[in-house]
Parts: sequence; C-alpha cells; structure tokens
Amino acid sequence: MASVTSLSDSVRQHLASALSATLPEAAGADPLLRRSDRADFQANGVMALAKKAKANPRELATRVVAEVATGDVIKDVEVSGPGFLNITITDAAIVRNLAARHADDTGRLGVPHAGQPGTTVVDYAQPNVAKEMHVGHLRSAVIGDSVVKLLEFTGENVVRRHHIGDWGTQFGMLIQYLDEHPHELDHKSGEVSGEEAMSNLDRLYKSARKLFDSDEEFKTRARRRVVDLQAGDPHTLAIWQKFVDESKIYFYSVFEKLDMEISDPDIVGESGYNDMLAETCRLLEESGVAVRSEGALCVFFDDIKGPDGNPVPLIVQKSDGGYGYAATDLSAIRDRVFHRKATSLIYVVDARQSLHFKMVFETARRAGWLNEDVHAYQLAFGTVLGKDGKPFKTREGETVRLVDLLDEAIDRATAVVREKDVRHQLSEDEITERGAQVGIGAVKYADLSTSANRDYKFDLDQMVSLNGDTSVYLQYAYARIQSILRKAGETRPAAHPELDLHEAERALGLHADAFAAAVAEAAGEYAPHKMTAYLYQLASLFTTFYDKCPVLGADTPEQVANRLFLCDVTARTLHQGMALLGIRTPERL
Repeated sequence: MASVTSLSDSVRQHLASALSATLPEAAGADPLLRRSDRADFQANGVMALAKKAKANPRELATRVVAEVATGDVIKDVEVSGPGFLNITITDAAIVRNLAARHADDTGRLGVPHAGQPGTTVVDYAQPNVAKEMHVGHLRSAVIGDSVVKLLEFTGENVVRRHHIGDWGTQFGMLIQYLDEHPHELDHKSGEVSGEEAMSNLDRLYKSARKLFDSDEEFKTRARRRVVDLQAGDPHTLAIWQKFVDESKIYFYSVFEKLDMEISDPDIVGESGYNDMLAETCRLLEESGVAVRSEGALCVFFDDIKGPDGNPVPLIVQKSDGGYGYAATDLSAIRDRVFHRKATSLIYVVDARQSLHFKMVFETARRAGWLNEDVHAYQLAFGTVLGKDGKPFKTREGETVRLVDLLDEAIDRATAVVREKDVRHQLSEDEITERGAQVGIGAVKYADLSTSANRDYKFDLDQMVSLNGDTSVYLQYAYARIQSILRKAGETRPAAHPELDLHEAERALGLHADAFAAAVAEAAGEYAPHKMTAYLYQLASLFTTFYDKCPVLGADTPEQVANRLFLCDVTARTLHQGMALLGIRTPERL
C-alpha cells in the first residue's frame, strides 16, 4: 500500500505552485501552513516573502490567491488581515483522503515510511541486578518503549539496549556470601515467580550486608572477591551469573506486568563492555583527550567547574586502576557506533544525570567517535512526585516499589471497569484482563502525556478517571465506537464523498487525516507527549461528533454508512496511536 498524501501536504503543494507562479524567486518557499479557527488552514508565508520582495503583503496575497487552483481539494481561499491566506477544503477531499487511509490493509493508515532510515540505539529501562525496581525506573521504561515503537513505525532501524547495572564492587560481598552459603538462591520448585526471585535476592543481600558490616574477615574475603571478578575468574563469574539469572526472572515479571517486550539479546549490561575498557582508556590517553591527574585518567572541560572554581573532570579511570561509569559509557558508545553502525544514540536517563552525559558526549566528540553523521542525545526525564508535590516515597520515607504501584493501579482500574459494567456483559476473567489493560494504560499515559523533562504528580484517582486527558477516556471512546459498529449489524461503513459534511464531521475528519504528521513530529522529536495530545484531541472531537451527528439514526442510508465509516477510521487511528504508546484498546469496556 502506497502512503497517502495528507490534506495539509496537498494544500502546501497547491500554495507552493501559486507562490512560484506569482513570484518566481519564491520557488521552494514554505507557505507556513497551520490549522486555524477561522478556516481549515491558514498560510502565513506571504508575509515574509512580501518583506523580502519589498511588496505590499495584502496585494501580494491577492495575486497569489488568483493563482491557486481550486475545485478538487481546495474549495476556497481568501485574504485575511495584513496578508494571511484562509483556506477551506472541500468535503469530498476529506472523505476521499480518509477512504484511502481506510483502504490501507497494512494497518498503517497510509502513514509513509521514512525516506532514508538510519539506525538508532535506544538505551532505556536500566534496572540493577539484585535490586528491586522502584518508581524511578518507571519513566525510563515507559518513555523508552514508546520512543522505540514510534521510531520503528516510521521505518527506522532500532537497536534496543537495556544497560543493566550488573558489575562493580558491590558484587564482591554478594558472591562471597553465596559461595559460603551455596543454597541461598535454590528454588523450591521449577516455576519461580518474579516476586519469589526478588525476595530470594533481597534476603541474601540483607544477610550478606549484615555479615560484611560485622565481620572484618568476611569483609576482607569479599574485597578479594571483587579482584577475582574483575580478573575473570571462572568460579567467581559462575556465581555472579546466578545473580544475573535470578534478577532476570524478576525483571521479566515486572516488564510483563508493564505489558512490554524485553528479550535477552537487548540486555547488554555494564559487564558487556569489560573487554573494551582498557582500550578505551588507551585511545583517550594516546590522543590527548584524557590526561593523568593525581594518578587518575581525566578529561577536563573549560565550562565545567565546581563551587570552588576548580575544573570538575570526567574520571575515566581511578587512581587505583578501577574504572568508573564513564569508561563503560564511552566503551558503549564505541560499540554502538562502530559495531552496531548507529547514526543516533538516545539515552532515556534521569535529568539528574545530565552533567555526566554532557561530559561523556563531549569526550566522545573529541575522540572522533561522535561527529556530524552520528549524534547522541540524552532524553532526560523529570521526577515522579507524590500528590504533595514532593518526590514519591512511602509513608515510612522509603522509595516506592514499582510492583506495588502497578498492582494498585490495576486494582483501581478493575474497580472502575466493574462499576461501569452495569449490564454485567463482562465475565470475571474479562474484568480482570480489562482491569490490567486499563490500569497499566493509565500509568503509562499519565507518564507519557507529560513532556519528558518535566516532573509529574502520580495521582491514581486522576489517572483512572473517565473524564479529562486520561487513557481511560481514550479507551472508552474506542470501546464506544466498537459498540456502535456491532449495533450496525449488516450495515457496513462506506465512504460517500458526494455528501455534505456537518461541521463536527469535518473537524473529526481533518484531525484523523493529520495522524501521519503527528507520528512524524512525535518520532522526530522523541516526544511521545505529542502523540498523546493528538489522540486526546481525536477522542474529544469524536465525542463532539457523536453528540451532534446521529450515526445509526442518520437521515439517509448513505449518511449512516458514511458516519459509520468516520467512526471506523477514528477507531483505527486511536488503536494504532495507542499501540505506539504501548497501551491496549479493549473492544468492550
């Protein structure tokens, strides 16, 4: 199926032709088209051109209007104010365009693939081995997953990377303890739940910590074990692997609850770059990018200074020979650029890490690993706050466990689904399944509908509300359309371009046609919140259409079929748009 040219692009082409016919030097100029309250579109490009050509903008706009071809797509163009153009589209063009999108049997609704796709590595959802995932892990996982889906939908080659914390001095203590108590991670039965795996790890960690703090001899053995781990001692690595495997059982259970796909090849933790660390340091030192300072290998920056006015360096290798996060992150960049052939690197990481990534990217640029053809970008996200506007904590001041948060959202949503099912059309199993889809959708949508770099309040009452900008509102709009289509029985949706459209039909149709532009913008800016804004407006316009335009009770059979067709296009757009956010759209609610 070929891509469908959107109405805005058609209008842009018509205006560009009229502009160059009026002013040959305006060939290739942007008409600056946007949606308008006064007409379907407004073009502001004539103003800038008139300034350049030293012409009267209103006179120039009048000459351009005379050159615009009207009829098929454009119904009417008029000059407004000092030289704006107000453009109205024909009803037939709206319906024809939507019919072409509806006919796309790939489910893409005529959205084009990118002309020259690159390869983007998205680094997101970075849990730590042997540690509970908490609310802070939510945003990286949810935002990263949506960015991956948006980019893949546009045709980009995406490499997913889960850079898990699976290395470092803290493992000496755990490995030594497990070596001395070899059955601590044994499973009672074949099938192990994520909860059980985490509880095993948590119990072992607490016991090991207690011993480490109270027994000097154990502390010495644990520190020696770190050296064995870094030297690649096979027995030590085998015990370390047990921690990684047990943690993956837990990680996968959390991601399954979040309705996210995650697979083994995507997990390349800190340990995955061990073999590159020495070479990374050698390359940086030999090229003069990094220098020795008090025994440590450092990179200095003119514009980064501490409170005392002294430069704050990026420490790539410590004075004792150990490697910090910088060495691992720089090695990961080398791997992603030279082995994975990445053209873009996106790091979905907490905004509080911004200085670290600024220094890492600048170091990689100086080393020549990042250049004009390869760019790195930190998609920095803000903090999840409680209702009180402070960082989200339990009553005891502890960090909130991610699993507890998700379970509570599912419980709240299940109650909402049960309450709405007044006719008892859903079985208990269906209520449970829908409750999970609505609850997880609510959490994801609340996160994604906030611009990533802003903090947001985690308010479950608001998230599972049927009113306002929530995923539940969008899911109910989708389910309502499915209900209308079921009630239509034998009457099939069919496009009728010959019909005049009601104002609410036009508004809904024009917005549905703008789906491709919304995808391009959200993917191009790594901004899922642009997609949530588009979908919320689509659902709102559908609600207005549904209130003002009877569907099954329309005046003629043709109008019934055309309105069913508008419903179906809207549902398909909601379904595909929500899928790009990682949110399900149940057929019945």
